[in-house]
Amino acid sequence: MSKQSGFHLLPNNLTIAKSKIDGMGVFAIKDIPLGSDLGISHVYDEALDDDYNRTELGKFINHHEIPNSKANFYKQHPQLGDLKHIRIKTIKTIKKGEEITIKYIINQLKNPNWEIEYEVTQ
Repeated sequence: MSKQSGFHLLPNNLTIAKSKIDGMGVFAIKDIPLGSDLGISHVYDEALDDDYNRTELGKFINHHEIPNSKANFYKQHPQLGDLKHIRIKTIKTIKKGEEITIKYIINQLKNPNWEIEYEVTQ
């Protein structure tokens, strides 16, 4: 990807690498403080079968029962206005080399209450 484009698949403090949890995962390439916003993992799009388009962060982040980050649901984006999306924020300080994880469930997305049920499980 060209540096001139200004577009990055992941924030500059993250990379994708082989995971001990499952397949590939998202890893810190430098220390990340508690409460850091790691970016958008999913963008709502009702034209899709499961209603959400996953970003690289959303595609590769793995589940862990004791996560270091959390998915947060939003209906607005500061620069883009109305945009239903999910952002990942750290709930612990993450050290360089550590895998970024969230606690999630696999759910039938056709369930209109899936976001509420997801939040309750966290």
